[in-house]
Amino acid sequence: MDVEHEARIFASNLEKIRREIAKSIVGQNAILEGVLAALFTGGHVLLEGLPGLGKTRLVKALASALELDFARVQCTPDLMPADIIGTQILGTPQAGLTNGRAFEFQRGPVFCNLLLVDEINRATPKTQSALLQAMQESAVTVGNATYELPQPHIVLATQNPIELEGTYPLPEAQLDRFMLKLLVQPAELAELVAILELTTAGAAVKTQKVLERSAILSSRELIAAVPAAPNVVEFAARLALATDPRSKDAPASVRANVRYGSSPRGAQALLLAAKYFALAAGRFNAALDDVKKAALPALRHRIILNFEGDAAGISTDRIVEEIVAHVGGARA
Repeated sequence: MDVEHEARIFASNLEKIRREIAKSIVGQNAILEGVLAALFTGGHVLLEGLPGLGKTRLVKALASALELDFARVQCTPDLMPADIIGTQILGTPQAGLTNGRAFEFQRGPVFCNLLLVDEINRATPKTQSALLQAMQESAVTVGNATYELPQPHIVLATQNPIELEGTYPLPEAQLDRFMLKLLVQPAELAELVAILELTTAGAAVKTQKVLERSAILSSRELIAAVPAAPNVVEFAARLALATDPRSKDAPASVRANVRYGSSPRGAQALLLAAKYFALAAGRFNAALDDVKKAALPALRHRIILNFEGDAAGISTDRIVEEIVAHVGGARA
């Protein structure tokens, strides 16, 4: 494989996707880049933002641009696990059976390439847990049978950061399965003007396919093959370790305000995202700056604050930024 040639093709394909998405989505470049990073590395994304910021529109446009099977689940407190993964139903009469009928598996919306789980924190913990195996193993088990999910498979979940009534906090095991957590910010004035011009003109914009879904799977092999120097791998590992208040690498802010830090999945997310960012920039080697770029989305949701941190209103973003400065300064 001519890796440099493949890397150029990858960067060119990304630019085609960005241009096509830009026809229907204004701004949100950082969010699109994060979603693409997860999609091309086999991860999942938690999108946090207020209603009406274009999260669903972005996901739908991405599904169209990459010809992905798209499904949506609107989470409510009465949503059941079977509403997501499917259930056994009594099938139609069949010849040769004693009673003429047999149970068959009716597949749920999780059997798609791109699953949008809207307002995931409105689902009960029992229903949220239905996604754990799907997100980790790309499979679901019903009864004694295990069913593989189509590939590629990515879960994009949304949650509203301010509306807490009738919601259930995501457990740590669920949060840890999201490769990245992206914060969707409100539009600036120029972006809002462009949004109004785009969405109130009466003509709907249809996103065209620019890439085959098979290219996503082949690109994952290319990203995994991107080399990272030992110091880059060590930097990612030290960043993840520094989120643990028991670690000797942890800065004072972590020791004082953090209860639990990142699991090894956090370090994996850091390095994979760094490799993606390197390729997206046209380089076939991951650098320290790529790891730093991945730090916030990969670690912010894997840090659990203690009582003191919660009471002081400290954000996990601030903690991550201090960790990057501390570990980077220690290396220098």
